[in-house]
Amino acid sequence: MSEMFQKPAGSSDRVGPIAPPVAGSVYLDADEAAWQSSGVEGFWIRPLFENPLSGEKTWLMKVDPGAFAPSHAHEELEQVYVLQGSFYDQDRVIGAGDFVCRAPGEPHTSGSEEGAVVLLVYSPADR
Repeated sequence: MSEMFQKPAGSSDRVGPIAPPVAGSVYLDADEAAWQSSGVEGFWIRPLFENPLSGEKTWLMKVDPGAFAPSHAHEELEQVYVLQGSFYDQDRVIGAGDFVCRAPGEPHTSGSEEGAVVLLVYSPADR
C-alpha cells in the first residue's frame, strides 16, 4: 500500500457522526456504528456527518421490508441515493443506483417493499 493511503500514526477511526474538520481529514468507521431508530418504525439511521452550525447532514438509512412512512416533509433539501434494494415515494419506485432530489417542504411518502439502504444528504434551504 502506498504511504499516501496509510492511516497516519496516532489517528483513529471514529464511530458516530463527524463534524466538519478544521484541518486535515477525519475518518469514520461507519460499519462499526449501530443503527439508530429514526423515530419511524422500520426506518433506521446511521449518522455519518452532521454540521450543527449549517444544518448539513449525511446519513445512511436502512429501511426494513414492508416499512412505510405516511406523508411528511423536511425543512431541508433532501437528496436520496439508493445503495441497495428499492425505495419508493408517492410517485415511483427507485432502485439501486437511482437518485432523487426533493425540494424543501415538499410533502412525500416513503417506504420499501423489499428493504433498502440509502444515502441521505440534507442541506439547508436557500431562502
